[in-house]
Amino acid sequence: MKRLIPFAVAVVLIVIVGVFWLIPEIRKRTSYSTERVDLNEYYQIYSSTEVPVMLQDELIEERAQLVDGVVYVDQDFVSNHLTDRFYYNEAEGVLLYTTATDVIRAGVDDGSTVYYVGEEEISAGYQIAYTKQGKLFIALDYVKNYANFEYELFREPNRMQLYTEWGKITTATVSDDVEVRTLGGIKCPILTTVPAGSKVTVLNQMETWTEIKTPDAIKGYVETKYLKNIAEEEQVPVTDFAGIQYPKVTSDEAICLGWHYVGSQSANDNLASLVKNASGMNVISPTWFFVKDNEGTILDLGSRSYVEKAHQRGLEVWALVEDITYKGKFDLGVVLGTSEKRAVLIDTLMDAVNKYGLDGLNIDFEGVSKESAPHFLQFLRELSIRTHEAGIILSVDNYMPNQGNRYYKYAEQGIVADYVILMGYDEHWAGCEEAGSVASLPFVQNGISGAIDLGVPSEKLINALPFYTRVWETTGGKLKDTTDSMVNVALWASARGMEFTWDSELCQNYGRLEKGDTVYEVWMEDTDSIQAKLNLMLDYHLGGVACWMLGYEDPAVWPLLQGYVETNVVGN
Repeated sequence: MKRLIPFAVAVVLIVIVGVFWLIPEIRKRTSYSTERVDLNEYYQIYSSTEVPVMLQDELIEERAQLVDGVVYVDQDFVSNHLTDRFYYNEAEGVLLYTTATDVIRAGVDDGSTVYYVGEEEISAGYQIAYTKQGKLFIALDYVKNYANFEYELFREPNRMQLYTEWGKITTATVSDDVEVRTLGGIKCPILTTVPAGSKVTVLNQMETWTEIKTPDAIKGYVETKYLKNIAEEEQVPVTDFAGIQYPKVTSDEAICLGWHYVGSQSANDNLASLVKNASGMNVISPTWFFVKDNEGTILDLGSRSYVEKAHQRGLEVWALVEDITYKGKFDLGVVLGTSEKRAVLIDTLMDAVNKYGLDGLNIDFEGVSKESAPHFLQFLRELSIRTHEAGIILSVDNYMPNQGNRYYKYAEQGIVADYVILMGYDEHWAGCEEAGSVASLPFVQNGISGAIDLGVPSEKLINALPFYTRVWETTGGKLKDTTDSMVNVALWASARGMEFTWDSELCQNYGRLEKGDTVYEVWMEDTDSIQAKLNLMLDYHLGGVACWMLGYEDPAVWPLLQGYVETNVVGN
């Protein structure tokens, strides 16, 4: 027994030492961390002007700037999150915003605190815009005049809450002073402390910890047990800016437009013969105006008597303006990117509208590059003010939308213009390296649905059909093509005994003919293919149909077009 006493004492001592060691360790493991985060480091703020942005409930990479107590955001931020309707001309140092009735102008880098609505000077009370390291920054309060959003600036450190959308949110009240931590865990550092009674936004509720956003836009985690009165709330949307209301000039009936190629003044005399069989057509668009130099001047082939004769036949006249004929003689970006030259072009066109009594203008600028696209859109905005004042139609021709031409901003065109016309052809074009259809049904459908998905209202969308076909000729692996009218290609194929089969996927009659080492292929545009396209268009309730070009059609297509116009219910 005496031998066991030292062993028992040793065990007791070990237990005592263990308890004294374990108690602090337990306390250490179960106690709450008091470490507080340096919010400047947390938000990675390295300058007194930097303002991190909480957009809705997410901290985004883009940052605002705080200068002299005014919040500024760069042009990309404005375009990506608020509105893409500002136009900045770097060369002229001017920032424009265009409504349905006015061009609003502000200087950049001139220290000015005023802007102009037309000729009226308005004081903003702060510098509206400046550039820094090649970037344009715009005062957020100025942007708020022209976009629907709300923001709140918080200090120490600088940060901003920005809302551009409003809906249902979950809120809760904290029952005690509660520490907001970086993650869900008592050992995680503290971001801030929310006083008892504060209302927070619940982002992700869990059993023990809940992700919340504080009233001053700090996002973190609190213990769920401190949250009470959890409920859904409907946010009150901001409606400071109601949007731009353009006058309705579009027709409730479907448009059927035919383009008349006019290459000389004498070609205007062909009007009667071209429209003789054109049942269903209600608009004619003669190619009258050709941009020809960097000064914004045009070649004018217009005729008042042509318009009068067209009106007698019940046809509106939307004269076409193009940039193709004198390509290489001028730079479209220079013409449209210079305020004075843009104004010259617009004034010239509107003078022609009055001179000839036109019902509309059809803009066919096919040389718009990514660089010149902002100038092109500003041209359309400014032109639309004048056309709407005059009560005439503004229509714009476009390639079918694809990943490479999104800079055409179809949605913006759908706001500014009365009609957006898709050139629903040249799926395979002259000089193409692959033979194929001019306008297969899937190609047309993709273009129409793509434009609508990009924001063009269906009632403003017109799809253009081809009145031409291409004959593809392959000899020794070399491909060439010939473009001709529907009638002439049909005659050519018949004379050579080319046989056709209906391609149910493309919805076209396909012909193939071998002559020695040469293979001829034709994807025929005819009444069958035209009817298939018209049936598709009926499903989308488009604003109408256009046809390139008059004189190339099989007369048998006109009853089909008339049936389309009479059957189509626009915009439903």
